[in-house]
Amino acid sequence: MVKVNNVTLSFGKRVLFDEVNLSFTKGNCYGVIGANGAGKSTFLKILSGEIEPNKGTVEISAGLRMAVLKQDHFEFDECTVLNTVLMGHTKMWGVMQEKDAIYMKEDFSEEDGIKAGHLEAEFGEMGGYTAESDAAALLSGLDVPEKLHSSLMKELAGAMKVRVLLAQALFGNPDVLILDEPTNNLNVETISWLENFLADYENIVIVVSHDRHFLDAVCTHVADVDRQKIKIFTGNYTFWYESSQLMARQINDKNKKTEEKRQALLEFIARFSANASKSKQATSRKKALEKLTIEEIEPSNRRYPGIIFKQQREVGNQILNVENLSKKAEDGRILFSKVNFTINKGDKIAFVSKDHLALTSFFEVINGKMKADNGRVEWGTTITTAYLPNDNSYFFADKDLNLMDWLRQYVPPHVSDVDEPFLRGFLGKMLFSGDEVMKKTSVLSGGEKVRCMISRMMLQDPNVVILDEPTNHLDLESIQSFNEGAINFKGIVLLTSHDHTFVQTVANRVIELAPRGIIDRLTTFDEYLEDERVKQLREELYAGPKLATA
Repeated sequence: MVKVNNVTLSFGKRVLFDEVNLSFTKGNCYGVIGANGAGKSTFLKILSGEIEPNKGTVEISAGLRMAVLKQDHFEFDECTVLNTVLMGHTKMWGVMQEKDAIYMKEDFSEEDGIKAGHLEAEFGEMGGYTAESDAAALLSGLDVPEKLHSSLMKELAGAMKVRVLLAQALFGNPDVLILDEPTNNLNVETISWLENFLADYENIVIVVSHDRHFLDAVCTHVADVDRQKIKIFTGNYTFWYESSQLMARQINDKNKKTEEKRQALLEFIARFSANASKSKQATSRKKALEKLTIEEIEPSNRRYPGIIFKQQREVGNQILNVENLSKKAEDGRILFSKVNFTINKGDKIAFVSKDHLALTSFFEVINGKMKADNGRVEWGTTITTAYLPNDNSYFFADKDLNLMDWLRQYVPPHVSDVDEPFLRGFLGKMLFSGDEVMKKTSVLSGGEKVRCMISRMMLQDPNVVILDEPTNHLDLESIQSFNEGAINFKGIVLLTSHDHTFVQTVANRVIELAPRGIIDRLTTFDEYLEDERVKQLREELYAGPKLATA
């Protein structure tokens, strides 16, 4: 067990945590959620001992081993990949180094032999004799090729380093596993492997993630960081979100009788319990939900932005035709080729690729920001687009503008009456209120810049919305609202995202861009991933020496 007792932490006048008391118990996975800046990562550092609180203690039961996903990508640069993973079990690694040093001695004595024997026994008890094969299996599961296992960490690309450090944290079955954004830089297949690994994990897992699909797959509980406190709720992220929203509606519904409200909540709990999947962790979650009482459900205190896209006019019969489009990267590799498709009314298309540069380049091409090597892009005359690029730095080049003046630049010609209340309305939907609308763009965080960009998009009244990684830099509240806004939008949506839930709930069509052509399916994202014929086609389309995988 891990116990947090009266933990208080402040930085100057800013109080991050005030008298926090929690318990984390074996067999459960806790998803730590909260707005950007609420202190999620800081809380993990308190648990791991990296940061000392101003007051209070963290107690870990005697004999328990804690492992933490390292954030310093250069710490192990001079170590081999395999040894980096083995070093995740610090005690085992220490024993291994000590016994190897004894065997290297030229004047090996009888006393050394006795010491080495004890170390060998200790090493065996910790699983040392299968350690290298266990570490290699973890690396393979995380899609780190065997040919890299003997390479130095400094020779690896950033995304591959993250996978090795994740394997290091997972190695040796730690009693307490602390993970801060473990799905960053992982592809869909690797995230799925990690979900399955953690779903069957029988010890304590405490994780921070903005990936709702991941949180839903692995978490039995949610630890909500809000207003200087942390509260633990039973269930995964979706259960926490929907139950808190339901409770808020129940509180506001003064016409319903108490018994009717109670019955609705009990039915809600039963429905979620019945929908638990087959994994051990989900079974644990199901049992926890069945024991849950409605008194444990509380409405959320969170503020959610209002992301609502409205069309000035509906799309006509011709929306977008793409003919024989192709593009190479600067290093000569083919990003995509032979891209042919037509968009139809009602389409919400997820674009996917093993090479994310292909996706960003494609979106830049169809938005006229970049030239293709070959092919043609033709938009219909009725189309008005709103584009959220992956890199928005161009839009904030003038750092002296306040938010009001920044947004004023992007008022479209069809809007005539542009006064302060009008602009405040769009910024207010994205939670910029009061004096915040007068802050300079130079002081905006990454998440605030994305929220400004969404205000700009809503202002356009588009009938086609184009989104390149829309959830980057956003907190879960903004992601949830953005997701619902894209679902409810009556126009066309073209998107690419690492957020599995966003893609699955919005897209009704999937187009994959590859060096040797495309795959185009009228299907959901989950169905696309499970399609055996698609898996075969993917292998064919990515075959070749010039493919770069992330």
